[in-house]
Order: sequence, then structure tokens, then C-alpha cells
Amino acid sequence: QVRLVESGGGLVQAGGSLRLSCAASGGTFSRYVMGWFRQAPGKEREFVAAISVSGGRTYYGDSVKGRFTISRDNAKNTVYLQMNSLKPEDTAVYYCAAGDYVIPSIASQYDYWGQGTQVTVSS
Repeated sequence: QVRLVESGGGLVQAGGSLRLSCAASGGTFSRYVMGWFRQAPGKEREFVAAISVSGGRTYYGDSVKGRFTISRDNAKNTVYLQMNSLKPEDTAVYYCAAGDYVIPSIASQYDYWGQGTQVTVSS
């Protein structure tokens, strides 16, 4: 059983930056594709970014391309999401997820989820 714990959320002004972290334990981190999803009130969960097991491939949702960067450190069992040029519409709970052989943008294919961290962007 893999446990995922997100951190780094908070309140930031529009145009600012935040870095989210997701620490994994209880499994072999380097075997999993890691993803970030977000969910705003009243909206469906949205794909944000994903990274391959080696870190060599990254994938982004259209709304965050060019502003967000996903990375991972397999030695530290941690995946990161650097968020720059934040907009009010980025406000959501951000979730980290891990999965084997997933299509990166499809939430239902991930096996493990964190509890989420709130990101609020003020205008």
C-alpha cells in the first residue's frame, strides 16, 4: 500500500508561485507514474500534470502548459509541482496520485491518492 502526502499549498496572489510536494511511502516509488490532479468546488477532477517513472517524460493539461512544471526525485520518493504565474482559476484542491501503466491524464487509472492540499489564488 502506497501512502501519498501532499504539502506546499496555501494562499497566493495572482501572478505568484507555489511549489507542491508529494511524499510517498510504503511502496516502490520509482515503479509508479506520478500525477497531479485538481478539483475546484462544483467541478470535476481535472488533470494537471504527470511524469513517467524515470522522469524522462512529462505531460500537462492544456490550462497549465508553460506555467507548471512537474518533476520527481526517486531517491527522495517525492514528486513536485512548480506552479508559476498563478491565476485565480487555478484555485482548487490539488491531489497527488500514483499508478502502474496508466494513461497519464485519466484519473481512474491511478491506484493511490493523497488527501489533497488547498491552493487558493487571490485576484
